Amino acid sequence: MCFSVKVRTNKFVYFPLKKYTLQKQETFNKILSLHNSGLGYRKISHYLNNKKILTHKGNKWGNNNVYSVLKRYREREKRIEYMNTEYEPEWEEMEVKWEKN
Repeated sequence: MCFSVKVRTNKFVYFPLKKYTLQKQETFNKILSLHNSGLGYRKISHYLNNKKILTHKGNKWGNNNVYSVLKRYREREKRIEYMNTEYEPEWEEMEVKWEKN
């Protein structure tokens, strides 16, 4: 008897979900709250530079850095949502095959 089962899963690779340090998380929360309040990338970067908050590499903030932080967050959220998706197994048609040895 021969049959096949297709299993679709996204659980083969481990992705660490808690990769932000406390400082990175605080900076991200500040950027997100400023962006949600209506500020643009340039104004957020000026705000962070005026408060003497540096990037994770120790540099001053630019509007491209703020954009990248928010973009990576959106990508991370999509990846986590994809990882948590459950799929039903798909059964194909079964058939009986007689084989002579």
